[in-house]
This record gives sequence, C-alpha cells and structure tokens, in this order.
Amino acid sequence: MSKAFAVALAGLVCVSSAACFAQSAGQSSKAAPKADRASAYYHYALAHMYADQAGIYGNRGDYVNKAIENYKEAIKADPSSAALSEELSDLYVQTGRLREAISDAEETLKQNPNDLGAHRLLARVFTRQIGDGRSGKVDENSLRRAVDQYETIARLAPMDTESLLMLARLQKASNNSIEAEKAYQKILAIDATNEDALTGLALVYSDLGETKKAADLLKTLADKNPGLRSLQALAAAYEQMRDFKGAAGALRKALSLNPPNEKELSANLAQDLLLAQDYAGALAVYQEIATADPTDAQTFLRISQIYRQQKDMVKAREMGNKAKELDPNSIEIRYNEVNILQAEDKTSEATAALKDIINSTSKRNYSSAERESRVRLLEQLAALYRSVEQIEPAVAAYKQVAELDSMLAPRISAEIVDTYRTGKEFTKAQQEADAAFKKWPEDRTVRVVRASLIAEMGRTDEAAADLKKMMAGKEDRDGYIALANVYEKGKRFKDMAAALDEAEKLSDSADEKEGVWFMRGAMYERQKKIDLAEKEFRKILQQNPENSGAMNYMGYMLADANVRLNESLDLINKALDREPGNGAYLDSLGWVQYRLGRLDDAERNLAKALEKTPRDPTVHDHMAEVLIKQSKVKEAVAQWERSLREWDTSSPADLRPDEIAQVKAKLEAAKLRLARSGAN
Repeated sequence: MSKAFAVALAGLVCVSSAACFAQSAGQSSKAAPKADRASAYYHYALAHMYADQAGIYGNRGDYVNKAIENYKEAIKADPSSAALSEELSDLYVQTGRLREAISDAEETLKQNPNDLGAHRLLARVFTRQIGDGRSGKVDENSLRRAVDQYETIARLAPMDTESLLMLARLQKASNNSIEAEKAYQKILAIDATNEDALTGLALVYSDLGETKKAADLLKTLADKNPGLRSLQALAAAYEQMRDFKGAAGALRKALSLNPPNEKELSANLAQDLLLAQDYAGALAVYQEIATADPTDAQTFLRISQIYRQQKDMVKAREMGNKAKELDPNSIEIRYNEVNILQAEDKTSEATAALKDIINSTSKRNYSSAERESRVRLLEQLAALYRSVEQIEPAVAAYKQVAELDSMLAPRISAEIVDTYRTGKEFTKAQQEADAAFKKWPEDRTVRVVRASLIAEMGRTDEAAADLKKMMAGKEDRDGYIALANVYEKGKRFKDMAAALDEAEKLSDSADEKEGVWFMRGAMYERQKKIDLAEKEFRKILQQNPENSGAMNYMGYMLADANVRLNESLDLINKALDREPGNGAYLDSLGWVQYRLGRLDDAERNLAKALEKTPRDPTVHDHMAEVLIKQSKVKEAVAQWERSLREWDTSSPADLRPDEIAQVKAKLEAAKLRLARSGAN
C-alpha cells in the first residue's frame, strides 16, 4: 500500500465527531427517512462520553463496554449513518477489540444480511487491517474482504459517495483499475465536481496508460476550483504519475494563495523541481527557505546535493558542512559527504567515510527500515571497493548484506561471482557460482551470472543451452540479452546478432532500446565494422545525448582508428564530465591525447586510469606506447611486461591473440633498443 493510499484512507476519518455525525445524518436522509434521529443522537452522546472516559482511564473495560453498547443503540436508531459505524470501528481498533468487532458485525448480519451499519463496521475494520503504508506491506486477504464489504455498501446505499470513494481507492490498491474507474464514475454521476473522485480517476487513467485523459482531467479540476485543497491534490496526483514538472506548477499556484503551510509547500515544490531535474529552480526555492529559516539542516543538505549535481564541489562541500554543523549526527548528512568525496574521485576517503557510518550505526538488531538502509550502505561500500579492484574487501561487504537479509542471498551471491570474475579470480568465481546454482537452481540471476562465467571460460554451448532452458521458448527480452552476452564471449557474432534482434523486438522503453543498440555497437566494433558500430552509438546519442558510455565508446573507436581526433577528444571529455573517475574513460582520454601528440597529458591520465584498473592489459599497453614515445624505454618495457602478465591471467573470452602478438613484438623491439643503448 502506497503512502498516498494510506493518507487517503486516513483522510476518510472525520476530525470532529459531532460535526461528522451531523453531516452524515444530513446526507443520509434520503436513504433512511424513518430514522429516529433524536434517539440516535442521545445514544451517540452517551457513547461519546463513555469513550472519552475510557480514554482517560486507560481503556477501562466498563466504560468501553458502555460506549460500545450506546454506539450500537445509536446505529440501530439510525442505521444509515456512516459516521456512527466509523466511530464504533475506531473504538474497537483503539481498544484492541478487532475480533469482537468482527464477531458482533457478523452476528448482526446473520439476523439481517442487509444491515448497513454492520457492513460499514466490517468495512472499516478490514480496511484498518490492510497494512501500514509506510512499510509498503499489504494484507491481501484484508484488502479483498474490505472490497467485498464496500461493494455491498455501494449496493445498499448507492448515493453514499464516501463509501464509493473508499471502494474506488481499494480497487486501485488491488490493481483493479477497471472497477476503480467504474466506482469513480458513479461518484461523478452523483457529484460532477467531487475533487477526490476527479483526482482519483486521473490516477486510474494514468495506471491504464491513458496519460492524456489523466492530464486533461487534472487540468479541468485545477481550472474549475483553483483552491488550496484542489491544487495540493492536483500536485499529489501529478507526483503519483511521476509528472514532477506538473506537480511543481500546481504547487506554485498553491503558494500564490499565501497558505498557512507555506514552508511545507515550498519544501515540496523544491523537491518536485529537483525530481524534474530543474536544478536551478529547486536551488532558488531552497535558498529562499534557508534565508527564512537558517537553522534547517535538511534545507542546506538539499542545496549541497544540488551543487553536487551541478558539479560545483566547492559549494557542495560548503553547504554540506553547514548542514553538518546544524545536525552532526544525521546519517543522511554524513552520507552526503561520502557522495561528495566520490564525486571528487577521492575513493579512499569516500570509502573511509562510508565505513565510519556503517561501523557507528552497527547494532545487534535492526528494524526493517534500518536493515534496508544498511543494505544500501554495504552495497555501496562493495561498489567502491570494486571500483578500485579491491576484491576481497568487496566480497566481505557483500557477505554482510546476505547475513542481514537472507532473501537477498541469491542476488548477492551473483554479485560475488561477478566481483571475483572482474578481479580475474576465476577459480573462486566458479566455486561461488556452482555453490549458488546448487542452492538456488531456479534463481534467474544466479543462472544468468553462472552462464556468463561459463561462457567466459570458453564453454559457450553449455552456457547458451542453460539460458535457453531457462527461457523455455518464452518472449524473454532479458533472456535474449543474456544469451547475446554469452555469444559475445564465445565470439559467435552471428548468433549474438540474432539474439539482439529478438531483444530489440521486445524492448519497449527508451532505456531498453539503448541497451540493445550499445551491445550491437560493441559487437560491430569487435568485428572491426567501425561504420556500423558508429551508427549504433549515434542512434543512442540522438535519443539520449547524456549517455556517457556511448560517448566514450565512440570516442575511443575514433582514437583507436586515429581518425577525427578532435571529435574523439570532445566525446571523451563529455563522458568524463559526467563520470570524472571512470577508469575506462580516463584510458580513452589518455589514448586520444597520445594520438594528438600531447604526451605529458596522456601519461598523467593513463596513470590515473591504471590506479582505477590495474589489471587491464590494454591500459598498460597504452601507457607503454606513451612512454616509448618519450624515450622512456625502460619504463615502457616494464609496462609491456605487465600487459603480458595480465593477458596471461585473462579468461579465454577476453583473450585477443592479435593484440597479444602486437604487445610481444613491441616488447621485443623495446628490449632490443634498450640493449643497444647500453642501459641496465
């Protein structure tokens, strides 16, 4: 159950009991003209008094019993009043008597299956049992039973818009958009201006993919009644549709009404602008909030995060330090410092700061939220270790994740396999993969990672056969992607192309298509079909100009071919602007600088690349080329020797005989040159 859904449920509970009773009595006059209102209000007043006394004296049993008895009498006198059933259900909930509530209501329904009050009581109790919106956990049985009760109420009291509204929300929570739409339409047939129904119906249209219908409905709502409540509801609806620009527009209109909750709305506006990637707009709003309240640590944290997105690390650190001064113990603020260090490419400092957070928050037992947070921190720690090829510390961090949450164990085992593989520890990778496959033979992630490893070790047919068995002839896009990866490792490019074609047919989103194009571009590059490779990467950049991987790959191809070097340099620099510490991108930069004759720059950037990727034989070869050009023959020899050692430890799939032969030839020539010079 979403947070918005939980809030919606809470919103149905009346704030003022007397006012709620009076309102309900007025609304239900048509449904129950024979109601004894005087008797109902008399018993309601007694019930309310006894309920208050029960609250004062710690839910004392005799007061609770008298309150329940009088609520029942009030409902008997006016069965059409929804408010009475609501208050009675609240009393049952507050005093922990849910079983008694259900038992009483069911007993009443045995006598009279159409007793509206009993159905309302059950509906309220089951709704309360659905779950906690903050945890996201839903009791499906209670949800189904609540829907059943509200459907009965809608049949018995077809003009009860509040119950129809709850029915619509519950149907939406059940992912039954068609029935939710019907319920909302019934409300609008009764009250065409009902804001809750218009907003809810817009969200249903969004779920059904009818975004234009949803947007038109929301615009109509805002135009019809541009009040604070409707504008906030409009913003919430846009947020659920992930239209953060639209949400921000609604909140700006709400703020123009000088609302009493201005700071809260301003913070929500800034957050929506941030999610809409309008960093300048979000920054301006947060700065206004900070000026009005210079003690709000969270505001300075958000400003710091925006400056980090804008790559202004000086201001990001300045604002982060202000936030830390105001709230030095905030985990979120300390974590922001980790992200700043990482963005500054200070991996060791970022790792130390992250470890400090993990160690200082260590406990014997964790709540669900604490466990989820700790899992994220440990996975980031593992990723930091992997980024500098510290294999065993990365594996140790991953193992802590599996100990925290056994449900994640299969995926974490797959991560460990991949970590060992990238560190060229193939024996350990195989042991982990085999153990995981034995333990979770049907787990998809485990099977895909194991197949990739098997293919890397030269067993392409075996790997492909297991993936095909897993796919079982289904239209499985991710399965075809995994199959293409296996065929790439076996250099079976015709089979790889066929798998990618199938994956592209099944790709719906822009991201999915980009993934296929990238793999196809890499495939063509491996086959030295540079023109075809470039077409694929240009398709990606035309659709997504921010794709740094495509920028780097195309830039490197041009540099390697020694053509259009200025364009190559521009592409690689743009990629590095987005990922400044990426070792592969630094290698590309060093290589194009070598091609341009900028040897000092090339040496500096290749040295940085080697810090990130010390096990990559190609980077060592590139560094050797730069060094030999600078007449640093001895140093070049050392780099080519290291390159060959790394090739010797590579997997069969990674071996490139032509490149290895070239490195050997260059090493022999350098050694000969060194011998002729008489240097030791």
